[in-house]
Amino acid sequence: MKNIILIGMPGAGKSTVGVILAKALGRTFIDTDIVIQENAGRLLQEIIDREGPDAFLKIEEKTILSLHCHNSVIATGGSVVFSQKAMESLKKEGVVIYLAISFEEMEERLRNITTRGIVLFSGESLSDMYHERVPLYEKYADITVDCSKGDFEKIVEKVIGELDRTDRE
Repeated sequence: MKNIILIGMPGAGKSTVGVILAKALGRTFIDTDIVIQENAGRLLQEIIDREGPDAFLKIEEKTILSLHCHNSVIATGGSVVFSQKAMESLKKEGVVIYLAISFEEMEERLRNITTRGIVLFSGESLSDMYHERVPLYEKYADITVDCSKGDFEKIVEKVIGELDRTDRE
């Protein structure tokens, strides 16, 4: 069975939705941010602070390209869409679901921005990041699910419904 890949903004709920979705579907759950941290032996924020966003993006791409999994739910980091190679690899092995939230919702959910491991380039605001990434998420998404103002159980139900609908087409 193909993988289910979750993409979206920081704070969209990729990790939380991913765990619940994996349990509901009896699949393995992989959080690529945790894989990066385990491989590097450091927190995401430490990598970004010490080596910079560009180095982090290379590490993220290498991590994605090294994944060899099937029948898994994969929660990706919000910046994965900056790597065409990584996204092509993920799309080849599964269905990509964009968990969409509004800018206001993202801002409200991101309380720990300085420790969370969010890739922001020099001088870039959260608004800049949001507007730069949305077209990339839309480009790579096979399915888009609105995750604003919903609890995670309902979001998982929406995702499963979309997957079922897509399978029937």
